[in-house]
Amino acid sequence: MDKKIISTGAIFGMLAIILGAFGAHALKKVLTIDQLSTFETGVKYQMYHALFLLFIGLSSISQKTKRMICNLVVVGIIFFSGSIYLLATNGLFIPFDFKAIGFITPIGGLFLIISWGVLLVNILKKAPQ
Repeated sequence: MDKKIISTGAIFGMLAIILGAFGAHALKKVLTIDQLSTFETGVKYQMYHALFLLFIGLSSISQKTKRMICNLVVVGIIFFSGSIYLLATNGLFIPFDFKAIGFITPIGGLFLIISWGVLLVNILKKAPQ
């Protein structure tokens, strides 16, 4: 499980760098400053949570908790960052109004918050050594 979590974190981190470079270079010419800022927010949160997955994969918490956190983070990144990417580039690549799916952004954010909460509860439950 640790290898899967660390690999997932590495993939999300790599994709965040690729998307960040794509935003800084290719999208800079076609997006407004606000749209580019929104896109960068998605990249930042994706990278933060890629690093979080690396930390979780290397931590000593239970495998069950690691699996739960990993699943929450994966869904959270896809919903939160993914929807932000689509909203920021709305209509640029696909003739679909992505504002219709904007409601999943806060759902993704909630999944990310819950993943941190699961870590916190797990740490607080551990007996002092």
